[in-house]
Amino acid sequence: MSTLKVDQILKRSGTGTITLGQSGDTIALGSGASQTGFGGNNTPRWLVRQTSNVSLSDNTNTKVTWNQEDIDSDSAFASDKFTVPSGGAGTYYIFTYLLAKGSDQGYLDRNTLAIYKNGSNIAMTSPDFRNNPVKLAGNYISTVHTLAEGDYIEVYITVDVNSGSASFEGDSFRTMFGGYKLL
Repeated sequence: MSTLKVDQILKRSGTGTITLGQSGDTIALGSGASQTGFGGNNTPRWLVRQTSNVSLSDNTNTKVTWNQEDIDSDSAFASDKFTVPSGGAGTYYIFTYLLAKGSDQGYLDRNTLAIYKNGSNIAMTSPDFRNNPVKLAGNYISTVHTLAEGDYIEVYITVDVNSGSASFEGDSFRTMFGGYKLL
């Protein structure tokens, strides 16, 4: 085994590719060494929440509004949707969680939560409680999806109650929507 000790490795002329190793090799860092300039930082990324309860029309597909922005790395979240910014095309992990509820007079029959891309449903969950109605139900959905520059992502909910009014809860982290670009 040979040891090569240098302070800097540069391409002989101009810019281009410098290759370390060959197919099947493993490049390892020495004990205590660190790397820079590799990988990435999972941006763009966003996390928004709804911090107050929101009343809904019963059994009506409704775009979710968000009033608290916790993370927006690229200023790409506006008008209740995330829009892929310039240079942000890639594969994303996207998630949302909502806590739907019936009123004091009624119970939840169904609670449909969906993630939309450019106005079309790309992921959905729809628990059905009609045989055993409940007052409150959390609904979580996540997806991995490839997005192009300019694509936009929104969340829609439909809450169906057997009587009274429908709503979803805000407050704390009961209602949130986020995502990030995968490396």
